[in-house]
Amino acid sequence: MGWLRAGVRAAVLIPVIVICLLLMVLGNTLFERVFFKQSRPLTPYLTVFVCRMFLWVTGMRYARRGRRMDRRGAVVANHSSWLDIFALNAGKRIYFVSKAEVRGWPGIGWLAWATGTVFIARDPRAARLQQAVFEDRLLAGHKLLFFPEGTSTDGMGVLPFKTTLFQAFFSDELRHEMHIQPCTVVYHAPEGEDERFYGWWGEMGFGPHLIKVLAARRQGRVEVIYHAPVRVDAFPNRKSLAAHVEEVVRSGMPPGRQ
Repeated sequence: MGWLRAGVRAAVLIPVIVICLLLMVLGNTLFERVFFKQSRPLTPYLTVFVCRMFLWVTGMRYARRGRRMDRRGAVVANHSSWLDIFALNAGKRIYFVSKAEVRGWPGIGWLAWATGTVFIARDPRAARLQQAVFEDRLLAGHKLLFFPEGTSTDGMGVLPFKTTLFQAFFSDELRHEMHIQPCTVVYHAPEGEDERFYGWWGEMGFGPHLIKVLAARRQGRVEVIYHAPVRVDAFPNRKSLAAHVEEVVRSGMPPGRQ
């Protein structure tokens, strides 16, 4: 029965994802880039639709708390699973920041590119170019989202935030314009399952984990908690900013996971 549930859900989701991604590529390539350049006012709504459809088809309950930031800036969140993409995109038009290697992954890399992901190389020699990309996207009004933990976890806690990407917001062009909104993503496992059911970490394979989620008879729920945004220029440097938002993100976790 688990395989049957997974097959039925996949049969519903695959056509929706393929059609919407084709519309994204065509819309961005033939329309938005011509008339709006980087602002992309239309195609992000397709991403939101696909993510909400995924949660609805799988049966995962979704709850959102707090007010989504309407100011210019970025969102930072804890990272527990590939499901974060659906949970975070379902409630807000955002663009993920990902390591450059993802762009070369079969299938996933193309999907990430189509949805406007910003790819970051770990090469220090590319720092200046990456800074320019950040500035262009942020000043175009894009809400960028990145995971400062640097890796995904089992969802039972929050790792210390890495500060590297925060430096981009302290440039002369951005510092007085940008806000950062901390966001906590909390997964609650289906009844009777391990609390880490939705966590995807370490050497876990994507395929088996995807099938496990699609095959589940009962689904759990995910909470997305938006905390109050802070001004970048309220902090003297990247380390103090990263420490503050890390503390806020951790405060949104259930007591046993803090």
